[in-house]
Order: sequence, then C-alpha cells, then structure tokens
Amino acid sequence: MNTVTNKVQLSENVCRMDIEAPEIARKRRAGQFVVLKVNETGERIPLTIVDSDAASGTITIIFQIVGKTTALMADLNVGDAFQDLQGPLGNPTEIENYGHVVCIGGGVGVGVIYPITKALKEAGNRVTSIIGARTRDLIILEKEMHRVSDTLVVTTDDGSYGVHGFVSAVLQEMIGKGEKIDRVFAIGPVPMMRVVADVTRPHGIKTVVSLNAIMVDATGMCGACRVAVAGKTRFTCVDGPEFDGHDVDFDLLTKRLRMYCEQEKQSYEGHRCGWHGN
Repeated sequence: MNTVTNKVQLSENVCRMDIEAPEIARKRRAGQFVVLKVNETGERIPLTIVDSDAASGTITIIFQIVGKTTALMADLNVGDAFQDLQGPLGNPTEIENYGHVVCIGGGVGVGVIYPITKALKEAGNRVTSIIGARTRDLIILEKEMHRVSDTLVVTTDDGSYGVHGFVSAVLQEMIGKGEKIDRVFAIGPVPMMRVVADVTRPHGIKTVVSLNAIMVDATGMCGACRVAVAGKTRFTCVDGPEFDGHDVDFDLLTKRLRMYCEQEKQSYEGHRCGWHGN
C-alpha cells in the first residue's frame, strides 16, 4: 500500500506529502519522477520525487492544486493510500562537479530543483540558487534551498519579499557582472524556462530544463509526452524529463500543454460542484 505518512500545507494551494514506497525510496535519484493514480477511475499524473528516506521507506512529493486530480490528492490525509504508484521513472540528472552552477526554481518548480541542487552540492559544486514566486506567500522550501546552496537569492514578482523582479533578471545581472557560470539548471513555468534559456544562449552557458509535457503511460509507448528537441521528436518520459534548454521548441511545448485546458477546467469545476459523472 502506498500510504500517506505525512502531509503539510506549504501554501494555500501547494501540498507536501510523504508516501510509503520502499523500493522507490531506495532506488530513486535526483531528477526522477513517479506516476500516481488516486483511485480506480482516476487519471495517472507524473510528479517529481522531491526527496526520499530509504530508512523509513518513504518518498516526498510536492504538488499544486490546479485541477480535479490534484484536488483529489489534496483531500487525502495521513493513513489514506494512493491506488497506484509507479517509479522511479525518467532519466536521473547528470550530476558532476561542473564548478559553479546556478540552480533556478520558479513556483512549485522549486520542489523539482531542490533534489538536483542537493545532489550538485554533494558533488562538490559551488551552488548559487535563485528561487522565485509571484508573492511571498507562494515561496516554498526556502530553508531547504538555503541549506544546500552556497548562495541563495529569493525573488518575488510583486516585491513583497526578497528581490523585486524575476529569477531571470538576477541571472542576467550575474552574467553582466562577469561571473563565471559553468552550468545552469532551470525548472518552473514554461515561460520562465524559456526566458532563462534565452538569457544564457548568447553566452554559451549550457542550460538544463525539466519538461512537464502531458503524459499517459510513462513508458514511451503512447507518445503523448512528445516534444521537439533540436528538431527531433523526443519523449519526455523515457528521453527526459531533462533536456538542453537551448534546443527545446518551447512554442510547440506550450501549444501541447494547452490542448486539454477546457476539458481540465470543466472536470475541475465539476469536482468542486460535487458532480461525479463521466
């Protein structure tokens, strides 16, 4: 049974959960994900493994309530269990001692960048982390990111906390000052990852992004998670989820992510109103 052992509300719509998954906890590596199914009739959704504890046999996930499935997940309490949990999936992050790395997380993407940042720090890198959100109440994992970073910069779009502005502006300022940056890892909303890649491209700084394409079976069979990278079709589930941001077709990714927005909205509204039809 994949039982919920701990649940914390990080902000109004963001939850952190620990789930029993002993085999996954022992095997997972930074950058990998799981596919969850809440109940028998529920959809399968991918979520990055934020952390794990092999001793207790648990993994940690962080998710934002944006639709019916994540709302159902938020309704689960300690002692409740997921119908199915599959993983670890995807290719782990390529962790090496690159030198000076900059790890950038936006919104709930901070939960995804955290295990990567931790692994890069343990590999001997000098780590500068930049995390951001729209407003102070939406900043997550600040203390955790501080512990695994040599330098941490926090930004908010509205200026309510930390630096007033976008994470990309902080990166641009670092580059403008002549700081030597050996690699950038950027994870968050697609527009943010796109801008970061645009900032680093002229300077030849390799920039790794993690893509959140629509996914169904997560084994490379269905093709739902296909993305275009360097002009070739790639499947996020088996070829990713991480790719060189300079090669990603962000226009196509954005269009594919919007394919089912109307259906997702109707499903979520139906759930909120207590409608249980198909």
